[in-house]
Amino acid sequence: MGGWVAVLTAAPRLSDATIAEADRRLKVRFGRRSVSWAETPLARPPDLEALRADLGADLNLVPAQRRRKRILIADMDGTMIGVECIDELADFAGVKAQVAAITERAMRGELDFEAAIDARVGLLADLPVATLQDCYDQRVRLNPGARALVQTMRAGGARTALVSGGFTFFTERVAAAAGFESHAANVLLEACGRLTGAVAKPVLGQAAKREALETLCRDTGATPHDVVAVGDGANDLAMIRAAGLGVAYRAKPALRAEADAILDHSDLTAVLALQGRAAAA
Repeated sequence: MGGWVAVLTAAPRLSDATIAEADRRLKVRFGRRSVSWAETPLARPPDLEALRADLGADLNLVPAQRRRKRILIADMDGTMIGVECIDELADFAGVKAQVAAITERAMRGELDFEAAIDARVGLLADLPVATLQDCYDQRVRLNPGARALVQTMRAGGARTALVSGGFTFFTERVAAAAGFESHAANVLLEACGRLTGAVAKPVLGQAAKREALETLCRDTGATPHDVVAVGDGANDLAMIRAAGLGVAYRAKPALRAEADAILDHSDLTAVLALQGRAAAA
């Protein structure tokens, strides 16, 4: 049996008025409800763009079959955490404006990612390595719902991987905080207790993220259809396209245009709602 499921999500909760408005627009009733999500089956896909405007919630459509995924692969900066770590490091180095401008263009897909990371890391040359821990302690926090998403997926038997174009110093700590089983990112090079202004090659970018997805599939006997991928920038495009469920979380236009689901109002537990899963307590 095929069909579709319309999923309505918001954080921290869905109001009755929002659900009623979604009912009216879709001409159906959202019968299955939780605090922050509601869903209804549909025989055919509607024009979501025409229905989403001014709801104050996220309305997405997913196939009714094989909704629950066996693999979660997620970006870190701007997705699992609320900052871009390289921009925050640059603040400690006194060059945040220059670095953040490059980051923004790279995440929009306007710059080659490897060239952009080389340019930004070059501006961090001579920064004390100890500053990385200060940056993590002072600036890095999990986004709402991140830990619940990872823990619920793992409790359901899914594999979980954090794959970032950022740096291993941060992915190691964020993966531990959220509960990811594995992590991968770029390595900042250092000498005599200071950053050299370079990263180890090859740079982990868009292609490497897709390769990580494919490796997870081979290791588990899964297919790309069994994967949910979550990201926010152009560097996530390849894995979002490859995944059975590609989710754009508060994302740049380039990624939103390619994603299966768009989350602007919800926390990360909405990724569970898209799969018909309730967050673990």
